Amino acid sequence: MGVDLGLDLRKAVEPDRVHRGVYTDAGIFELEMERIFNKVWTYVGHESQVKNVGDYWTVQIGRQPMLMTRHSDRSVRVLYNRCPHRGALLYGDRSGNVGKSITCSYHSWQFDTDGTCKAIPLEKGYEGTRLSIANPDCSMKPAARVASYRGFVFASLADGGPSLLDWLGPAKVAFDDMCDRAPEGEVEVVPTCFRVIQNSNWKIFLENQLDALHPAVTHESTGRAAAAVEDEFKKNKKDAPLAYHFLSAFATPITSWDGFRTLGYRHGHCILTGYMGLRPRDPDTLAYERVMEKAYGKQRMEEILGVNIHHVLLYPGLSVQSALQQLRAVRPLGVDKTLTEIWHFRLKGAPEPIYRRALGYYNLVNSPSTMVNADDLWNFWKCHQGLSSNGGDWVSFHRNAGQDPEENGVVTSVIGTSEQPMRNQFRAWTEYMGTN
Repeated sequence: MGVDLGLDLRKAVEPDRVHRGVYTDAGIFELEMERIFNKVWTYVGHESQVKNVGDYWTVQIGRQPMLMTRHSDRSVRVLYNRCPHRGALLYGDRSGNVGKSITCSYHSWQFDTDGTCKAIPLEKGYEGTRLSIANPDCSMKPAARVASYRGFVFASLADGGPSLLDWLGPAKVAFDDMCDRAPEGEVEVVPTCFRVIQNSNWKIFLENQLDALHPAVTHESTGRAAAAVEDEFKKNKKDAPLAYHFLSAFATPITSWDGFRTLGYRHGHCILTGYMGLRPRDPDTLAYERVMEKAYGKQRMEEILGVNIHHVLLYPGLSVQSALQQLRAVRPLGVDKTLTEIWHFRLKGAPEPIYRRALGYYNLVNSPSTMVNADDLWNFWKCHQGLSSNGGDWVSFHRNAGQDPEENGVVTSVIGTSEQPMRNQFRAWTEYMGTN
């Protein structure tokens, strides 16, 4: 059912506020699937998830079940996870290796890892019909476009649109920063991810990622508890493990967040600068720096480790924390249901303690069982419930509206807690939805 404004999206988004129906209207969600997620570049996975010929990984793009495969020529292909015969899913599990061929469990049609039909059982039965093994309709359908940047694979279901590099624009720093921090210049995925179902609209999660106003409120109790432990270490003249710093950073006073900065780019992409010190002078960091200096030279090492980024949001489906070697992929399932996949990566050539450090953040902050993530998930649900009520029609994004300077298409927040990232996301949303 539509909300009061029906589906007149031209009235749904204003420069400093958004109608609640944009989050709760099932009809608008269907249009988002058609006009956004069926067209944009969507993160599929990392090339290291399909290391060997025949490896596959299942993923969802919009509402479409897809397969990422490693073909015999070592290229990565993205195919619809559907048998062209009677429409059965070819794979229902997460990953594996196809063996000699992709084989449908229903009638045993067989396909190569590029989707080409290899064999049809009892093929004589098709003689005299319009169907033959040479007919393209017998092969698996590929994604319209597939591209990779530094090992991160994206696909688009639309034939037209900007190239992946043009779409990423300056936000490609998310992958440059992560990969450059590896002495070998590459990362590889840790094959297990957290998968979380959020009972809220997908946009609520994305807006939260660069919301510098909420951490000191939502996560205050966690931050203060960790800071108290750090204080005890100091009293005993000892250094607290870095893991406590991951949490105590959330106790940064709310006024201090104004000192950080967000940047808004075309297509809704945004960056939040760093707010945690991630370069302590402990033995693990010093050993890592020696390896990096050997690989890059001292000047380049300092440039790489001096990049000041905490979050890069690639709208509408990816949140990357490059300095912490992890990302969250957003897969909308319904108007009030969103899947997030939380992945982390190894820096190839880096000492093992550096991976363990990233793993600590992954488990302490980003996993579904942490106090930090639990606080966020609770707020997301409460936001969606409130927006579904009749308590008001508008969502406010007034904070510093009209004050953020823009130059050459890049919007810089006048202060860190400006709601510039949310306004920038909705500027892209209106473009994708055809309402600007």
